Order: sequence, then C-alpha cells, then structure tokens
Amino acid sequence: MKKIEMDLPLSGRAAILHFKFKTDFMADAANRYPENVPGKYYVDNQCIDCDLCRETAPDNFKRNDDGGYSFVYKQPASPEEEGRCKEAKEGCPVEAIGDNGA
Repeated sequence: MKKIEMDLPLSGRAAILHFKFKTDFMADAANRYPENVPGKYYVDNQCIDCDLCRETAPDNFKRNDDGGYSFVYKQPASPEEEGRCKEAKEGCPVEAIGDNGA
C-alpha cells in the first residue's frame, strides 16, 4: 500500500501543493539521462516533467523540450545552489533526482 503525503515547497516562492507518492523507488544512476552534467546530482528516466525542480533550482535544472523531461545542466557551485538542489531532490514527486553523495 502506498502512503500519500502532501508537501509544500520551501522558501519564499509561491507554494505549490502537490502529492508525493512514497514508494520503494528512487533515482537510479544507471538510468540517468545523458544530458546530465557529471557530478553529484542527476535526473533519471522516471522524470514526469512536472517542472518542480526547474522552479526550485532554475540555475541547475533545465528541460529537454524534445523528450519532455528535466536534467541537471549545472552542478551546484554555492551553498545556496546546493540547498536548492537538495530541496528539488526532496520535493520530486517521483524521486527521479539522484544524489550520488559526492
């Protein structure tokens, strides 16, 4: 049985209510999109193009318009960007954002 939680994105941005389905799935580095730049964060093929990561961390995530998914185009370069990337990962409704812990 799936547990449903409601999350509100943090920070001063306009709060967007979304449903997060908690499952045993998590991002898989073997399924990461090739557009992801090397580094700690990546997006895998579970992405549903919800736009949350691009709104949360626009300096780090972009959209592949042809494929309809997000990818990491720039790894965080400051503590602020790191915080926004972490927030995007934690808020991803399908857990498509990975963090290899580097």
